[in-house]
Amino acid sequence: MGAAVFRAVRNFNLENRAEREISKRKPSSAPRHPSTKQLLREQMSHHPEIEEEVTKKDNKLLSFLKEIHVDSRDPVSSLKVKNVQPKPLPKELRMPKDHHSEMNITSIPKGKISIVEALTLLNNHKLYPEMWTAEKIAQEYYLELDDVNSLLKYFVTFEVFSPENKKALQSK
Repeated sequence: MGAAVFRAVRNFNLENRAEREISKRKPSSAPRHPSTKQLLREQMSHHPEIEEEVTKKDNKLLSFLKEIHVDSRDPVSSLKVKNVQPKPLPKELRMPKDHHSEMNITSIPKGKISIVEALTLLNNHKLYPEMWTAEKIAQEYYLELDDVNSLLKYFVTFEVFSPENKKALQSK
């Protein structure tokens, strides 16, 4: 509510205020120091041609400005830059089949498992659920039973789906 009121007050008579600001004489000179105001008035009254000189445009100087062309370049740095070429991308952007073997995990604390172990136990449970029960997995990998039950409930390994199997598509 307050923002709407503030916006209405801010935008009140906006066009007239903008027109008034634009129509002001620009640029105005900087304010003079109070001690020099009297001296400036005296000089202007004795020499009125000075004010005329200050305010008139000099066409000769303007033509000089129009002829100026500035071309700048960055200075060459003294540091040598190695000519580094980017590595070419492989034709296939897939991970190699044994990409887990590149990880050199030497010690895993009890109560934790690596990704390879997690995928292995999920796959074992999927293939042989009567042999790889939650209790056996918890004992084998030193995990808590609640964690293993949650892991088996909420995580699954990827399955290969082939569109040739028409029954799989029409299951619902």
